[in-house]
Amino acid sequence: MTNEIYDAPDYVSTNGIKMAVYEAGPAGEAKGVPVVFLHGFPELAYSWRHQLPALAAAGYRAMAPDQRGNGLTDAPAAIEDYDMQHLTDDLVGLLDAKGIDKAVFCGHDWGAFITWALPFYCPERLAGLIALNIPLMPRTEVPPIQRFNEVFGEANYINFFQNPGDGEALLDADPERVIRFMMRHNMSGGKKAPDHPPSPSAMAFIHYISADESLWPGELIPSETELAFYAETFKRTGFRGILNWYRNFDRNWHDAARFYADSDTPQVPVPCLMILADEDFICPPYWGKFLPNYCPDLEMHTIEGCGHWTQQEKPDEVNRLILDWLGRRFG
Repeated sequence: MTNEIYDAPDYVSTNGIKMAVYEAGPAGEAKGVPVVFLHGFPELAYSWRHQLPALAAAGYRAMAPDQRGNGLTDAPAAIEDYDMQHLTDDLVGLLDAKGIDKAVFCGHDWGAFITWALPFYCPERLAGLIALNIPLMPRTEVPPIQRFNEVFGEANYINFFQNPGDGEALLDADPERVIRFMMRHNMSGGKKAPDHPPSPSAMAFIHYISADESLWPGELIPSETELAFYAETFKRTGFRGILNWYRNFDRNWHDAARFYADSDTPQVPVPCLMILADEDFICPPYWGKFLPNYCPDLEMHTIEGCGHWTQQEKPDEVNRLILDWLGRRFG
């Protein structure tokens, strides 16, 4: 498979920024509805390099943006410019620029957080929802950073990212090493993720990036060519943009209170596909047990022998599940 899709992005103006968008498939007589793929951390639109060609070959119009602060998309300076309102408004503007009324959105990792926000922030633009690894979870009683620190200790990676400059100093020093450290298969040694929250040591994983590489578990997922794409991009941009997403956890929690004013389990009014991974220790699949409370029209699958980087680690299985679901639900 080649990646010519990523040679020349389209650029759209949306919500005050210029966004790079990679697209495949017919814009006219496409099958079903368009599908927009949303990346997580530390990823780019490039993390969907296996999905865009597969959907295009099946007749769907598929696209993946470098989201705010990442890749070739603009990176505003202010931390508050990376909250969920901005991230979802960016996607509304993307649909407007492409002349699309509604789309199916598919998100992984942080992209899944954004995808689960869309039914509340802009439900009129959402036809369906696909999430990888991270389901919609019950709203915590206290702000998330406080909760993370109570459960996982202050060494957890999300807390470490809160102070501007700390995460940048660690990650920007060697972006290639960051990708080599994080995007690995079989990091669990073949063990299935437990049915309880991740351990504090697992949530402090970012601090082990300085360890000798020979001690890192698992095997690198990207090829050397794919690794170079990530490394060269993050060498140019740094990681500040994506780290600012983490610095809005509490701001997003406060803002989302309005969606829970009438119910602790607000309903997602579109068909949903949830794809979990049985070896994901950071986002254990048992978290999916809460999802039926929010999604009346839900289909769930767990991919075996797969860790956190699902669409890159098991692309054929992910493509099969997505295409099957799209075919049955959207023609």
